[in-house]
Amino acid sequence: MASIFKFKQFDVDQGDCAMKINTDGVILGASAFQANARRILDVGTGTGVVALMLAQRHPEAFIDAVEIDEAASRQADYNFRRSCFASRLRSITGAFQDVETQHGYDLIVSNPPFYTNSLHNPDPRKKLAKHTDEAFFESLLDFVGKHLSPDGKFQCILPVALADKMIGNMLAKRALHFRHRLSISSYPGEDPIRSLITIQKDAGDAVQEDLLIYQNRGEHTMAYRTLLKPYFLAY
Repeated sequence: MASIFKFKQFDVDQGDCAMKINTDGVILGASAFQANARRILDVGTGTGVVALMLAQRHPEAFIDAVEIDEAASRQADYNFRRSCFASRLRSITGAFQDVETQHGYDLIVSNPPFYTNSLHNPDPRKKLAKHTDEAFFESLLDFVGKHLSPDGKFQCILPVALADKMIGNMLAKRALHFRHRLSISSYPGEDPIRSLITIQKDAGDAVQEDLLIYQNRGEHTMAYRTLLKPYFLAY
């Protein structure tokens, strides 16, 4: 895979990142939105691609991007400094639990590690990037409950079963509410493989939507192309 991925308004060098740009990340980056957002946090920024996409879509927002892997954090910082959004992006090296802020975040997003209770990758950096325990998600929701602004949104993309567990079990003991799910399928007739869920502090009816990635093998659907058109040169 080429080291540099070119988007319409920025480039992403991913040569030093264990986890490269992927479909989950760009769908999250293109879908996540909060009107009039002034403060945004990207948890586990990796290459910084999601933060850069959010900077493009939220021209008034300042974005913190936290990453525990030092090499990936340096890579994200490099990508931020080379972009036209540099003045609104900040790379933070460390655990999200250690992020210190005097303000709430209007939007918190994450494309988190999700291979829970499975065989761990022998590559230590890929293990760090892709594997975690359920305690990670409990801690993440605690952080969201503390740092999300009253009208803010938390949006993350997860495997369907893990999203169901977060919605059904983990939210029950917190003052957080499931408000939206985008169910993502690869091909027509197949079960969803990912859920992009939205969680807020205010209660309300949950909305369900669907996104199909491919119409046929190698042919993206119009919905997917429309979603990524503001970012991908190919569209």
